Amino acid sequence: MRQTDHQVGMLTEADDWRVRDLSVVWHPCTQMREHPDTLPLVPILRGEGAWLVGHDGKRYLDAVSSWWTNLFGHAEPRIAAAVAAQAGQLEQVMLAGFTHAPAVELAERLLAVAPRQAGRAPLAKVFYADNGSAGVEVALKMAFHWFHNHGEHRRTKFVALENGYHGETLGALAVGDIPLYRRVYAPLLSEALFAPSPDAYLARPDESPADCAARAADALATLLDRHPGEVCAVIVEPRVQCAGGMRMHHPDYLARVRALCDASGAFLIADEIAVGFGRTGTLFASEQSGVMPDLLCLSKGLTGGFLPLAAVLATQAIYDGFLDDSRERAFLHSHSYTGNPLACAAALASLEIFREDDIVARNLATVSAMAALAEPLSRHRHVADVRQAGMMLAFELTRDGDKAAPFPAAARIGLKAYRAALARGVVLRPLGDVLYWMPPYCVDEEQLQLLADVTRAAIDEATA
Repeated sequence: MRQTDHQVGMLTEADDWRVRDLSVVWHPCTQMREHPDTLPLVPILRGEGAWLVGHDGKRYLDAVSSWWTNLFGHAEPRIAAAVAAQAGQLEQVMLAGFTHAPAVELAERLLAVAPRQAGRAPLAKVFYADNGSAGVEVALKMAFHWFHNHGEHRRTKFVALENGYHGETLGALAVGDIPLYRRVYAPLLSEALFAPSPDAYLARPDESPADCAARAADALATLLDRHPGEVCAVIVEPRVQCAGGMRMHHPDYLARVRALCDASGAFLIADEIAVGFGRTGTLFASEQSGVMPDLLCLSKGLTGGFLPLAAVLATQAIYDGFLDDSRERAFLHSHSYTGNPLACAAALASLEIFREDDIVARNLATVSAMAALAEPLSRHRHVADVRQAGMMLAFELTRDGDKAAPFPAAARIGLKAYRAALARGVVLRPLGDVLYWMPPYCVDEEQLQLLADVTRAAIDEATA
């Protein structure tokens, strides 16, 4: 079919943006040599609900919610209106010595909906940061500094999980265990202790996911016993180790971790940056374990995907540990845009959508539909595992579905599947050879069917 002049013009415009971009922009999480040949660069003009629309007019189903940030769809009008209204009133003021309504109201709303635990005083204070990694840095520093203020100077160690991920800044990277991200920076990182992951994919043939979680918790107990009085905090991604390949574990694990932290005197940090705000089927993943952490890290979906913002929720006891006449005992961590009014306004609008639209309950039908559409793919020759936690669903690709036979790295199966899906109008950015679905909550039945069909075609093409 002959292209119209309008189509040719649009294609030229898209190509022009590619050329201009590659001459000046250094992209995240990218080997830039792969552009433009190995890895296609897609110039996006606008977003519409679950869709991204390119400068060439092509539409892409955003099956990964733009790195897990978008909750309700692109350009959601209620959040857009809240940001616009706030921009006309107050765009920024430093939060040191000043305050503003969006920051106060958002803190009140977050504390009201935060996880609770019987017999434990609720989370009581909110400290803002700029992004997820910065939020993790805040929590780590708070935990260490609290013990320092109380004269427990031996408590300098953090315990994290094997295959875990908490961000790219040096403190966050130090408690991450994905070699691709941390290996080269190892000389710069503080030393953390790593406990075995409760990852159900690693369960022995005779183990259930709960058994696997119990075994990992026992190993954590042993690790803590070997370091009495040395650990200031244990940091965990509840339910799903996201960047580690969407590996999922039983909720019993976090309950055991809570008890072990209490017994050893360490704080529990829950990194819900990716799994919070309904992703795992409850508003917060910690709820499924009946657990409240001492420090709760939130970001990504906090603003519905509109603006960067992080919040660290802390107990009153942690907050009180910094009150003193000495400024050195204060928590002096700061960012210029801490508690930015525009971002806080977006987050308030996002929380209101959860309330108005009863999102968590409404998502139950979508969760069931995703499971039904993924089930046939579990029988695909090269799919070793299909796993799901609420609105998060992952496919582990191996040779002939054998867990012990991953594809060789040089085969780049995940990248091939990504390119095959992109050519069919679906964004399926892989984690190694793991494909996953984490769509915006506005995704409908027709879009889910497209997602399932394209996923099968992408796997077929990548493994042919």
